[in-house]
Amino acid sequence: MQYITDLLTNCTLWVPIMTWIIAQLTKMIVNLCVEKRFDLERLIGDGGMPSAHSATVSALMAIVGWGCGFGSAYFAIATMFAVVVVHDATGVRREAGKHATSILQIVESLNGLIEEKDEKIRTERLKELVGHTPLQAFFGVLLGWVVVTVFLLISKMPYGFMLI
Repeated sequence: MQYITDLLTNCTLWVPIMTWIIAQLTKMIVNLCVEKRFDLERLIGDGGMPSAHSATVSALMAIVGWGCGFGSAYFAIATMFAVVVVHDATGVRREAGKHATSILQIVESLNGLIEEKDEKIRTERLKELVGHTPLQAFFGVLLGWVVVTVFLLISKMPYGFMLI
């Protein structure tokens, strides 16, 4: 039974999960304000403002730093993990989205040139919104640190509460 209690009280797990949920809800609200339409895909989908990936890993990094110490190996590991994830979100995944957009435009252009329906080029709808701009990633990182700060202020967890 101790395992269940440990799992349910593990703030190093639950604070980043809460941060991801907050980021996804924020993304849906931002999309509603900007696009003037409700899109449930924003609640679970990739891309958009703020980056939920960046928010989640920065929350993990911050809570590990506070719990284990900012000079610990655990904080170093969490920091490097966060750097890789944020870099991937703004680099590789963003470029994949640009490629999807270009491919869909090429397919639509080619389909416009072909008259026979049977000869149309078919492709499944590629996801174009998979990565993030640096600004979206920045606000994700900021959100992660803010959520951890609010959690620490409310919970009054002492610095180094997880020191091993």
